[in-house]
Order: sequence, then structure tokens, then C-alpha cells
Amino acid sequence: MRPGQARCLAVCAGCLQGPVSRILLLVRIGIHTSTSGSLEKGALRAAEIGANTLQIFSASPRMWKASIRGEAQIHAIKRAREKFDLHPLVIHDNYLINLASCEEWLRVKSIESFRGEIERALAIGAEYLVAHPGNCKGHSVEMGIHTLCVALGDATRDLDTSGLTVLLENTAGSGNALGSRFEELAVMRMHAANYTSLAIGFCIDTCHCLSAGYNIATVDGLRETVGLLESILGLDNIPVVHANDSKTPLGSHVDRHEHIGRGYIGEEGFRRILTHPKLRGKAFIAETPVDVEDDDRRNVQTLINLCRKSRTTTKKSS
Repeated sequence: MRPGQARCLAVCAGCLQGPVSRILLLVRIGIHTSTSGSLEKGALRAAEIGANTLQIFSASPRMWKASIRGEAQIHAIKRAREKFDLHPLVIHDNYLINLASCEEWLRVKSIESFRGEIERALAIGAEYLVAHPGNCKGHSVEMGIHTLCVALGDATRDLDTSGLTVLLENTAGSGNALGSRFEELAVMRMHAANYTSLAIGFCIDTCHCLSAGYNIATVDGLRETVGLLESILGLDNIPVVHANDSKTPLGSHVDRHEHIGRGYIGEEGFRRILTHPKLRGKAFIAETPVDVEDDDRRNVQTLINLCRKSRTTTKKSS
């Protein structure tokens, strides 16, 4: 099964420690996993902790150049994904890339590195490649967006990118970072079409939303935010949600991820997000801290538990 189909299977919290039980959910739940040593390792860890989607780095996130993994590694992760129904596969680009930079040397290196990200994503068979729009320090937001779009064209020149969609991720809005406002993301997608045939959508990060001033932690705030996403970006253009709680409050413009339910969004905030009828078809992928062993498992299972609409029970009348 794939995202967008009516139902998909997720392992319920606790099933790996106790009797095997499963629940049908309308969502995909996953987490960013490590591929240190092999690509397959990331997929196997996702399956082990009960996820049915995952995100990885295709290479070190702090290196400019990287080679495509060997055929054996690529075949191994593809087999694991099919065996454990791990769909979609999301790749996050590296931390060094800044396609909106006004510094020529950085822009050139970023274009080369991002082209490598695309080539590896295509080779591995990932459905999505998540990218931060970049930082426009030294020039206007408008020029930053233009520079980003031209760079996307340069990075994809003469490449067949069929089957891959780049997802521009919203940001917390610190400093000169682009993409904290949905309107900026919409303009990027529209303007990029002048320079590339690359399919472009959006990845919405819950921590970044709150930090940027979208109050998704409350009933009214979530309703308003989903309405804005629908009208400005189009919900069909948002296949992936980064499910991260926030260590900092609404409007802080600080990007600090927290364990699910322990931050300013909270468990009930995530319950409303996960069960929102217009969001249930998305792939929810956590990028939460691993402070102690098995934190990844706990965060995935917390998300799965919160997919139930309500924790309340009805008491029998006496």
C-alpha cells in the first residue's frame, strides 16, 4: 500500500514488547533513522520500532561531496522497504546547502551538492527529497527566492527527475532564513517552474510552524493554520509532515525540536493534528532528539497512540 490509499497498517505501541496486536490507521508514521554503515540499517530500524515510513540522509549531512551508494546497498534497502511496507522514503538534504546564498562560492558549491542529493535520491528510489529554502543574508527576500529558483534549475539541468519530488520545508524564521511564511513557499514553487521541470511540493514541520507564529497547539489555531495551508499551498502539495514538538513557545523563531508531547504543542495538540480529517493522508515523520536509548521507538509509538481521536471513556451510569 502507498500514501493516498484508503488504509495503511501501523504497528501499535507496545506490540514489540507484548502480544502482537495491530491497528489500522489512516496515516503513515515514521522517523528519521541512521544509515551509518548501510542504507538498509535505516529501514530495518524503522520497521523494528513500528514505523511504516522513514526519512534518512543519503550521505553525511556535513560533507559537500558524496558518492552514490553501491548497488548492493541500494537493492538491500529496496527489499527491506517492500518487505516491511515502508513508504514513502524521504531523504533530507545536507546541512551545508544554501541555494539562496548571495555568495557566489557558496551558491556554486550548494548547486553541485544538491545535484548530488537528487542523483542519490533517484538511485535509491526515494519518493521525496526535503530541502530547506536557504538563507538570504545580504540581499532581499525577493532576491533570495529568485536565487533559490535559478539554483534549482542549475542543479537539475539535463537530469531526468521523474519519480522524485523535492519538498521545500517551512522554517522557524530565525535570522534571514527563507520559508517561515507559507506565502514565501508558494512563490518559490510558482517561480521555480520558470527554471526547472522538477516536481516541487512542501514539507510542513510542526515545530517550525509554532516557532514561526502559527498556533497549531490550539483547536482554533490548528483550524486556522490548516485553512491557510489549504488556500496558500494546497494540501495535495503537502505529502509529508515533520512531526516535532517544540522546546520553545509560539512565535519564538527558534528551531529546537522536543519529544512528542513534552513541548509547547503537547500530546493533545498532536492528537488533533494526527486525527485532523484533512491531514490524515499525510506521512508523519518525527525528527525528535535521541537523548537515551530507544527514544526513537518511544516517539514513534507515542505518535501511533495519539492517532486515536480521543482518550476519554464513557462511564456507565449507575
